[in-house]
Amino acid sequence: MTSGTTTPDPGPDRSAASPKRRQRQPFAFRRHHFTVTGVLDYLFFLFAGASSTWLAVLILFKGFSLGWWQVLTLLVFWVVVSYLALPRLHRILSQIYVPNYFIGRARTSDGLLGDPVNLAWRGDEAQIHHAMKAAGWILADSITPASTWEIIASTLTRRSYPKAPVSPLLLFGRRQDFAYQQEVDGDPGQRHHVRFWKCPTGWMLPGGHQADWLAAGTYDKSVGISLFTLQFTHKIEENTDVERDYIVDTVSSADEAIVVQHIEDFSTGYHSRNGGGDAIITDGDLPIIEVTEVTADESDSPDRLDLALDATSIYADAKSVREVTRTLWHRRPLQTVVGAALVLIAPLPSMGRPGHRAGLERTAH
Repeated sequence: MTSGTTTPDPGPDRSAASPKRRQRQPFAFRRHHFTVTGVLDYLFFLFAGASSTWLAVLILFKGFSLGWWQVLTLLVFWVVVSYLALPRLHRILSQIYVPNYFIGRARTSDGLLGDPVNLAWRGDEAQIHHAMKAAGWILADSITPASTWEIIASTLTRRSYPKAPVSPLLLFGRRQDFAYQQEVDGDPGQRHHVRFWKCPTGWMLPGGHQADWLAAGTYDKSVGISLFTLQFTHKIEENTDVERDYIVDTVSSADEAIVVQHIEDFSTGYHSRNGGGDAIITDGDLPIIEVTEVTADESDSPDRLDLALDATSIYADAKSVREVTRTLWHRRPLQTVVGAALVLIAPLPSMGRPGHRAGLERTAH
């Protein structure tokens, strides 16, 4: 005798079937679809921006007669805004909204999010230098007034500068330990380059992965104006994964002792902008390059004092007080140089004004 209730059919035994893994979709950057209203809204936004800019220009040029001293004043105004005011404003604001822990991005000296950290290394410094040099990479000069002037002159004259310095980016609260680059066709405006940071002792990557060094590799495609600070800077290629894979290929193919391990989906794929306002795209994968089996010698370790980017390292590695003084003088910050120059230049525009000349004449009499 059966009851009035029915037992539902359990169906096929799914536990016995092998679990189906979700197919991993290749990373693709999809842009927003444009609509008529969206395009109109964007055009009105551009028109409003252009109109406000033109209004500012009219106010600026109609407010006084344009002369050589006024041109110099405008130049000084741009230098003050782009190299002093905006960097400090960004540094203040970024302390509020930018996380002060590892998120897979370096930071600019102004506090803005910089290039993605897209490489990890295992091995000591000498082994990394040996691997990079064997792969045809050149150690970049440190930033000094002399090297800064050299890269400006070489960019304007299209003259090769294979050891041109790279701008400082911060990770773990400090600037890169060193950087390597490959100039393209003798043009200093186009180059492959990668920055290296030594990981703190005992520090682990998210997920428990061990790494001795982290690196950020990008490709400079041209020289332009920073979107956020209005400074002259290199503009990078949008797809940073191409440069990441290029670095891995050149290094691994140069020495069979080098082993590469890939961490897929180390971070979610994303598109964003770096500290110069350049668009960047990455799939979030992180290669770990092991150079622990690479044979290196003392010649592979460059002069650390020449590469030192902070006073602590300089004091630790220097052999005399005179050497410390000379090194710190050559490493003086660009903002200090610009500020000192402005102190000397700022009075010049007022010296050309009629009122100033009349005052000097009255003083003379």
